[in-house]
Amino acid sequence: MNFVIDTGPDFRQQMLRENIDKLDAVILTHSHKDHIAGLDDVRAFNYLQKADMPIYGSAATLQQVKTEFYYAFEAIKYPGTPQLQVHEINESPFFIEGVKIIPLPVMHMKMPVLGFRIGDFCYITDANHISESTLDKMKNCSVLILNALQRDPHPSHFTFDQAIEMATKINAKQTYFTHISHKLGTHKSVEKELLSSVRLAYDGLTIQL
Repeated sequence: MNFVIDTGPDFRQQMLRENIDKLDAVILTHSHKDHIAGLDDVRAFNYLQKADMPIYGSAATLQQVKTEFYYAFEAIKYPGTPQLQVHEINESPFFIEGVKIIPLPVMHMKMPVLGFRIGDFCYITDANHISESTLDKMKNCSVLILNALQRDPHPSHFTFDQAIEMATKINAKQTYFTHISHKLGTHKSVEKELLSSVRLAYDGLTIQL
């Protein structure tokens, strides 16, 4: 079973790189362009699977999807248009193909964003604040993915030091930092500053739970 969280601009390349020939659903954290720009490319899976692609997101996220990909929602569609089946989610747990997914509400400056917990795996991107109620939902997770944009202060993302502090607070067995800018430094040099329980994510990283 394959889910993808967000469809960034390089979504197509990611699917090709990982040899993904079946995709069961797309789960969206929020509607910023770097997280939904590749959504049009689900049309390949529409063709292979002969079915609409289930898309899960908040009401605000789905509204933006319907605006930016309006052609996928017209009554009379142009041939080859992506076939999207939208499912609105909120802060309550939901299921996809029997798999329980727990939304993790966080704040991206003033924008509500959803992270997700699937089993012992927690994924949070584009955040600079995690409430205590969300932290409670993340207790005893084995693997945490967390954004760590750069070293300098930023209005809507955790900095490197803030991410380390948050990772320490959550205390997952293993944490991987993602959504990293070039300002942070090289992979090799930054990893020397981290404990073994905190690493930098990279393209093609595979995690076994």
